Amino acid sequence: MDVAIVGVTGYSGTVLYTLLAKHPAIDQINLYGHQDEGKDGEVRYLDELIPGFYGNHIKIQKFNPQQIMADNAAVFFATSAGVSGQLAGEFIDADFPVIDLSGDYRLPDPAEYEKWYHKPAAPAEHLQKATYSLADFYQPGTNYIANPGCYATATLLGLAPMVQNDLIDPDTIVVDAKSGTSGAGKKLTGITHFTEASDNLQLYGLNTHKHIPEIVAQLKKWNDSVNAIQFSTTLLPLTTGLMASIYAKVKPGVDQEKLMSAFNQDYADSNFVHVLDGTTPDLKEVVGTNNCDIGVVYNPVTQTVMVISVIDNLMKGAAGQAVQNFNHLFDLAESTGLPTLPAFV
Repeated sequence: MDVAIVGVTGYSGTVLYTLLAKHPAIDQINLYGHQDEGKDGEVRYLDELIPGFYGNHIKIQKFNPQQIMADNAAVFFATSAGVSGQLAGEFIDADFPVIDLSGDYRLPDPAEYEKWYHKPAAPAEHLQKATYSLADFYQPGTNYIANPGCYATATLLGLAPMVQNDLIDPDTIVVDAKSGTSGAGKKLTGITHFTEASDNLQLYGLNTHKHIPEIVAQLKKWNDSVNAIQFSTTLLPLTTGLMASIYAKVKPGVDQEKLMSAFNQDYADSNFVHVLDGTTPDLKEVVGTNNCDIGVVYNPVTQTVMVISVIDNLMKGAAGQAVQNFNHLFDLAESTGLPTLPAFV
């Protein structure tokens, strides 16, 4: 089949292109810009915008929903916040398959979106037609797939077995998450400037990070006793990789064995989630893959469980999960076109 990408030049879009280019079910990738490329109608090509794609002389076409739907089986939005919310309406009205890597359709309430994103929300009737799809817990829904955020992915996969099985006190959840600079996108900011990011650790988005509401919303679907979490994010002086360190008080009678039983049950048939017993994973074990490695360590002295969840923020946290959702949507084998061996460099 042929597929479309809107927003190929961002980090997530670039990684998405490399995955789809090797996907055995995809014949052609058509690229579209959501604004005029260049000046005075100048035509731009992928290998000009991203020299690393030498030889991929693919035209970036102007955004045209009718053309996209006529020429493709699905479209991926790899755009920044605020873009797909304004442009995706025609696809929703036509029930056309969309995988959206942005946050524009993750929250069903327009007011909630505007509170956290500080941008105009998509129409409420369109938001209701989107499915928030954590791919490892995929449930068939609509043709509009809202791909979870990177922090949300690592956090939710680390919390799911404990929240679903009511093993922890929901009022004690603390998440200390850290990510490489690629998670902030290509647009330069004060904290992502090399001089600031190198040899440094920086907290950011305290109590305001955009992924908080989607995490809480999904946790409440699993267990309605979850009302809030304490969540912090730190910028690592790395390009890729994300680690979520999760802490919570366990309920009476819960020990390492019960915790591991819940994790092993949830992920027994998972292609991508690997559970470690009593040890913790490193970032390098997942960079370059669509995997999520999880370590579970219980401290009986403090009755506290620590879960370490690691992913590649551009793969499992963005492009890789988008392809995983695409595979689900088109009834393909879940692991089709997705790498599972780390780069180790």
